[in-house]
Amino acid sequence: MARRTYTEDFRIAAVKQVTENGYEIADTAHRLGVHPDSLRSWIKRLESPEAIEKNKAVESSSAEIKKLQKELKRVKEERDILKKAAVYFASHTN
Repeated sequence: MARRTYTEDFRIAAVKQVTENGYEIADTAHRLGVHPDSLRSWIKRLESPEAIEKNKAVESSSAEIKKLQKELKRVKEERDILKKAAVYFASHTN
């Protein structure tokens, strides 16, 4: 039988169902099609102090990226408005 591998995102989501939503380990494992012992080991590994710090750093980076993307969108819109204004005024000058 082939061994299944799961992505880190899948593992994090599975752990969050147990830790944040309060679902039972056995029920969550059954719904997701993983062995309960695997889910327990993921919880133990992902709730270590090192993993928590890493997760905080990733969340902080994600928030910074979202902020910068929002700012980039605003700046592009401003640039496009200024381009249109420059074309308008260039065509209406004598």
